[in-house]
Amino acid sequence: MRGLLVALAVALTLPVLGVLGAWTAIDAGSLDVLRQQFETVLPGYAQQSLLLVVSVAVGVAAVGGATAAAVTLFEFRGRRVFEWALLLPLAMPAYVLAYAYTDALNYSGPLQVGLRALTGAKGALWPDVRSLGGAVVLFVACLYPYVYLLVRTALAEQAAPMMEAARLLGASLRRRVLEVALPMARPALAAGVALALMETLADYGVGSYFGLTTFTTGIYKAWLVMDDHLAAAQLASVLLVVVAALLWAEQRAQARIRFAGNRPTAHAGGVASRPLRLQGAQQAVAWIVCGVPILVGFVAPVVWLVRLLWRETGGGDDGAAASPILSAGYLARFAGWAVSSFQLAAAAAAAAVFFALLLAFALRRSQGRRAAWLHGAARIVSLGYAVPGAVVAIGILLWAGALQAWQPQWGAAALVTGTIAGLLYAYMVRFSAVALQSVQAGYARVPPSIDESARLLGAGRRRTFFELHLPLLGRTTIAAALLVFVDTMKELPATLVLRPFGSDTLAVVAYQFARDERLAEAALPSLAIVAVGLIPVVLLSRALRAG
Repeated sequence: MRGLLVALAVALTLPVLGVLGAWTAIDAGSLDVLRQQFETVLPGYAQQSLLLVVSVAVGVAAVGGATAAAVTLFEFRGRRVFEWALLLPLAMPAYVLAYAYTDALNYSGPLQVGLRALTGAKGALWPDVRSLGGAVVLFVACLYPYVYLLVRTALAEQAAPMMEAARLLGASLRRRVLEVALPMARPALAAGVALALMETLADYGVGSYFGLTTFTTGIYKAWLVMDDHLAAAQLASVLLVVVAALLWAEQRAQARIRFAGNRPTAHAGGVASRPLRLQGAQQAVAWIVCGVPILVGFVAPVVWLVRLLWRETGGGDDGAAASPILSAGYLARFAGWAVSSFQLAAAAAAAAVFFALLLAFALRRSQGRRAAWLHGAARIVSLGYAVPGAVVAIGILLWAGALQAWQPQWGAAALVTGTIAGLLYAYMVRFSAVALQSVQAGYARVPPSIDESARLLGAGRRRTFFELHLPLLGRTTIAAALLVFVDTMKELPATLVLRPFGSDTLAVVAYQFARDERLAEAALPSLAIVAVGLIPVVLLSRALRAG
C-alpha cells in the first residue's frame, strides 16, 4: 500500500516534470523559437504579469490588513456582521466579477447612459474596466479574504493582548497599531499575499476576457493559436518558477506564524485584551473600510447578475417568452451543464479525499525509512495546489504526445485528451493538496493514544481505520470534500483544454457566453457557481465564530 501511495504521488507530479522537461528537448529550431520569444512576446508577458502581481499584492495587503484590523482591534456597531460578511467574496470567482462589471460599467450600459443624461457629458465617464487597472481592482476585490483570514487570526491570537499591554503603558492608538499590531501580523500578511498572487497568476478567465498579455494567456495562445507546444511549455516553465518562489515565500511566512504562535502572549498582568470602541466619525470610517470590499466584491456583482437575468427573462413582461434563457432548449442545456459540473466535481472530490485519507493514515502509522518516503510523497502532493491549471494542462498534453509518439498502439493521447479520465487526473494534480491538508488537520486533533489503545485491544489496521478513524474524521472528511468540490466547480483553464467533447461545465459555458458578449446568458451559470461557492464560506464563518 505504501508503494502504491508513493507511486500515485509521483504520478501527480508528472505534468510539472513534463513542463520542465521541455527544456531538455531544445535544438537549433527550438532555440530560434526561444530567441523570438525573448525578442517579441516575452518582455510584454513579463512586464504585464509583473505590474499585475505587484498591484494586486499592494491592494490585497491594504484591503485585507485594514479589514482584519478593523474587526479585530476595534469594537463598533455591526462588527459581528462584518466578521463573516468579509468572507463572502471568496465565493466569487474573478472571471464572474469580470463579466458583471463589464456589463455594468461599459459605455452603453445603463449607469453611464444615466449619468451622461444627468451631467450632460458626452464621453466615457470612467476608464474601460477591461484593462490592466480593472483587472487589478477585480482581483483585489475577490482575493483580499486570503489576507483578511490570516491577519485576523494573527491579530486575535497575538497582537490584541500585546496592544492591551501597550495601552496600559500609555502608548497612543497610533503607536499601538503601527508599532505593535502590524509588525506582529507581518508573517500572516506575507502568507496571505503570496496565496492571493498564486491565484492571480493561475487565472485565465479574466486575462483572456480583458485581453491581457500575461503568462497564462500567452501559454494558451502559443498552444492553441500558434500550435507551438514547445513555446507553450517554455512559457509554462517560467510561470512555474515564479509560482514556486511564491510558494516558498508563503511556506516561510506560515512557519514564522507558527513560531510566533508558540511564544507566550503577554496579558498585561492578567488583564484580558479588549477591542477599542469606536463612535461617531471613527465608526463611520470603520463601516466604510469593511463595507466597500463587501459591496464591490460580492453584493454589487450578484445584484447586477440577478438584474441582468431578470431583465433578460422579461421581468414578468409579455415579451419574456421570447427570451432565450426561458426557452426549453436553454434550460435543458443548463441542466446538462449543471449535471456535468456536479458529476465532475463529485468524482474529483471523492477521488481526492479517498487518496488523502489513505495517505494520511499511512503517514500516521509509518515509522523509519518508510515514513520518510511517505512524507516525501505528501510534500509532493502539497505542491499541486500551487501549480496553475494552465501548467497542469500543458504538462498532461506533453506526456500524452510523448507517449503517443513512442508507442502509438497504446493510444495515450486518446486516454487523456477530451476524456473524463484526463480531466479527473488534472483535478487530482491540482486539488489533492486541499484534501490532504484538511485530513491532516483532522488527524492532528486525534490523540495517538487512541491508536495505541486499539492496538492493545487487538484491532488491526483495517478495523482501526474504518471503525475508529473514519467516525472521528467525519466532519473533516466532509469539509475536505466540499472544498475540492467547490474548487473543481470554479476551475476554468484545465477544464477548457481537457474537457470531453460535448460535455461543458458551468465555468466553461459562462466563459464562452461572456467571450461572445452574451452576458445575459452567462448570468445564470455564473450565479450557480457563486451559489455553490457560498457553501464553504458559510462553513468557514461558522468555524471562526465557534473558535
